[in-house]
Amino acid sequence: MKKKSTIRKKIFGFLEKPRVSIFRSNKHIYAQVIDDYKGNTLISASSKKLLKFYKKRREKKITKKELSYKIGNLLGKIIKSYGISKILFDRNGYIYHGRVKALAKGLRNVGLQF
Repeated sequence: MKKKSTIRKKIFGFLEKPRVSIFRSNKHIYAQVIDDYKGNTLISASSKKLLKFYKKRREKKITKKELSYKIGNLLGKIIKSYGISKILFDRNGYIYHGRVKALAKGLRNVGLQF
């Protein structure tokens, strides 16, 4: 909790450069695009929502890391459609490794800068 509050002191997103916050549970990963100036969540994406529409999951096993990459890629495309090219990446105190890194790689692959 202390690590998270230290990070949040330094990061403040606004409409031109919003904050992408990540929450990671044992099964799923969630990402939100937040405008801290107004206190609004602009866009959200989660592996839970993606699995509902991804029917090939039953045929072929998808690792949580691959799923995180796809969430980052999907979220990045939605952010780019809003005309935003720069974001602030809030890893929420998690180590930049594994699923968090895969999500960030998916965001960068679309062309977002952070």
